[in-house]
Amino acid sequence: MEYYNYILVTSVLGWCIAQLLKTMINLIKYKKFSVERLFGAGGWPSAHSAMVCSAAAGVYRVEGVASTQFAIMCIVALITMYDAMGVRRAAGQHAKAINRINRILESKPASSGKPLEDIAQAANTSIAVMKEYLGHTPFEVASGAILGVILAFVMPIKI
Repeated sequence: MEYYNYILVTSVLGWCIAQLLKTMINLIKYKKFSVERLFGAGGWPSAHSAMVCSAAAGVYRVEGVASTQFAIMCIVALITMYDAMGVRRAAGQHAKAINRINRILESKPASSGKPLEDIAQAANTSIAVMKEYLGHTPFEVASGAILGVILAFVMPIKI
């Protein structure tokens, strides 16, 4: 048997599988292929969670639960998943709200004489549509984590 970098291969494969699932789910749901879903953040399942959890589970299998490497991977996985459900999810929700406000303001008459609308009209000329898929729901993160752990236990350590 030959050795390969089991942890790296398993982690990258976890990310790839999650991104492919996300793209297929998007294709089924919207009946349209999106390259952005193939590489972008957000959506179900979380590719970030799949990647870090497969790495953590892989380190567990290779080094054991008492190893420093396993402890470090668990910390990295928890930080990554917390960030996906917290900061990045909030940023996506803010982007949705801002995009909604911009659509409302764009539908207003050009010169209403109201200062707020005049400011909004001036701002709309330089504001692009913001990306809304950035973070994850707890379900999306948990699904990615489960995918990653299962993959780490299915993949052989040696080939």
